[in-house]
Amino acid sequence: MPSTPLHCPRCGTGAEDFSGCGACRAEGIGANPVPPLADLSGLSLRTYPGGPWGWPSTLPVTGPPVTLGEGGTPNVRVPLTEGADGDDGGDGELWVKYEGANPTGSHKDRAMSVGVAAAVAAGADTVAAASSGNAGAAAAAYAARAGLRCVVFTTDEVPEPLRAQIDALGAVRVVRKDSPTRNAAMREAVERFGWYPLTSFAAPSPGGNAYANEGYKSVAYEIARDFGDRVSAVVVPTSRADLLSGIERGFRELRTAGLLSRVPRLVAAEPDAAAPFTAALARSAPEEQERTSVPYRPSPAFSLGEERPTWQGLDALRRSDGSAVAVPTEVFMAEHRSSGARGLFLEPSSAVGVAVARRWVREHGGLVVAVGTATGLKATAGIRGMEPTTIPELSRLTP
Repeated sequence: MPSTPLHCPRCGTGAEDFSGCGACRAEGIGANPVPPLADLSGLSLRTYPGGPWGWPSTLPVTGPPVTLGEGGTPNVRVPLTEGADGDDGGDGELWVKYEGANPTGSHKDRAMSVGVAAAVAAGADTVAAASSGNAGAAAAAYAARAGLRCVVFTTDEVPEPLRAQIDALGAVRVVRKDSPTRNAAMREAVERFGWYPLTSFAAPSPGGNAYANEGYKSVAYEIARDFGDRVSAVVVPTSRADLLSGIERGFRELRTAGLLSRVPRLVAAEPDAAAPFTAALARSAPEEQERTSVPYRPSPAFSLGEERPTWQGLDALRRSDGSAVAVPTEVFMAEHRSSGARGLFLEPSSAVGVAVARRWVREHGGLVVAVGTATGLKATAGIRGMEPTTIPELSRLTP
């Protein structure tokens, strides 16, 4: 492991590996150890170039970057009313930070860039990732960049475009019947062969590689650079809350350094088919929230949905006075179609975040940023083309 030590933010115990805090796991809690927060004193948002390596001193990794130019993703204004062009007035604004513009098409590039650099610094020759798709593709790309072997543990449920991407990037794909057996296979490989883990594999899940997750702080830095203190809320599609937790840590660092006057409220966006954070925050006692469990049901938002909330996600929401909102499939898929009709092609999991953000603006006002986690090219099954009969002029054309 790189020299920067990890500690459990829940109980303070030091960590020796990436399986989560052992003391908390004995209590049935998946808590992810973290490195110390970075000191941003003397840095300026005006000159921040973006991306995880824009401020390399904020990362707990020694050695050179492993980069494909990730970060610096665009902010896209989203209309609040049907047919508007984005400047539709009212008391709120809705923006999507489009992470689909990253090299492999998702936010996972920010984490895997840092995680693979940490693997190189640790002397690893093989990295491993358990993934529903996006993390596996990013891990494969950055491992290839660094000259490391990559093994992706996955299932048959991964959409074909993502399988093709992982294969094309040279990773070895190990397929198991479901997520628990996938994670168990990765755990066995890490323990037997010493492969460097880039994602979560323990149960209960604490979250992913803590060094890799530091790459997500750059999302907060970029939002702060582009919008300043105007942002009232940031909505994050959430499963194990690696992205949510990383963004909160980035905002906390900015606030501590005086680069922001306040931290925006963070909102975990979930499909209602499996929404443990929404269920947890409906309970008042922290110990009850930590032990919340809901039935898992699949949805078109294939990369979202867990049975239990991670402690790191609950901590991020508590620190930011945040919330969690679950939306039905028909609502986020309508948002998916609506975004595409306006030129923004998102994967369904990203549309969950935009649907929640739209509701948040309507109910609370303010400037709200939804993190659009990936391009729609990641999952194209079920997309229907427009029937020619919907355009009357076409019927008058002759072959």
